[in-house]
Amino acid sequence: MSTITIPSRKLNNGLSIPGIALGGFGGFTDEDLLKAKDWFITGIQAGYRCIDTAQIYGTEKVLGEAIRESGIPREEIMILTKLAWHRGGDVQQAFEESLQKLGVDYVDIYLLHFPQSVIYEDGREPTADSILKNFKVVDKPDFNEMWADIEKIYESGKARAIGVSNFSVKTLEALAQTAKITPAINQVEMSPYLAQNDLVEYCEKKGILLMAYSPSGTDKVRSDPTIGALAKKYNTAPNQVTMAWHVTRGVVPVPKSTNPSRQKDNITLPVLSPEDMNTLNAMDRNERIINNPGPDGVLFGWTREQYGWI
Repeated sequence: MSTITIPSRKLNNGLSIPGIALGGFGGFTDEDLLKAKDWFITGIQAGYRCIDTAQIYGTEKVLGEAIRESGIPREEIMILTKLAWHRGGDVQQAFEESLQKLGVDYVDIYLLHFPQSVIYEDGREPTADSILKNFKVVDKPDFNEMWADIEKIYESGKARAIGVSNFSVKTLEALAQTAKITPAINQVEMSPYLAQNDLVEYCEKKGILLMAYSPSGTDKVRSDPTIGALAKKYNTAPNQVTMAWHVTRGVVPVPKSTNPSRQKDNITLPVLSPEDMNTLNAMDRNERIINNPGPDGVLFGWTREQYGWI
């Protein structure tokens, strides 16, 4: 099998990042979060040099520990973390808390995690298992205001690049009305079932690098007969086919695996033929699997129209 040489991707501010990142969502229990340190370490040992976490993931502390215990110098590992959606009113303090938990004095990439702003109804900081409970969306601060505060962090030098997550063409256009700095990155759900071609074209035009979370599309996509046939053809696992599809499209996939063998597989990718890329492209059905609005068309307090998903 011919394998892809994983490329570096240059951001719009000149910073280069690895073409695949390790996902850092740890789970919803304290036990799961503590286990994350072990698979962060095996991921670093496997060769990942960009690791994705977030304030609401609860894995910043163990990621910092894993980096220090890995034997790899911190400056060789790119740390990406994200502003929690309920901390838009105190962005600077939230960012400093992330630095403290990570045990670093700067991050490489800092993202606005969601376009909406929320508050928790009990007024307390949510725990890992309550992040998605007992909150309501509020109008202020809006994402334009939160982005202005993130721009200040970039200007301070404590974040080498800044970007957004879960933004559409619609919300990126709205952000551009007030932004002084164009986001370097937009991290979104993307898989062969959700190719987001319009967003890919828009971000390429604007110089915004796309990163894909849940890039395999979960078991639903991995078990698709088309993926299975290509995995058999290339003598790989289904995940390796989908990761190769992302990389060939110019997207940075962010696979999360706790298994050392699969971590290595996810950065050992086949060179897909143009015909097989066309086959994978044809699988698009605009289907969200991870963050999919319910029957009422609402997800996390926003409609599809508010997200710009229609």
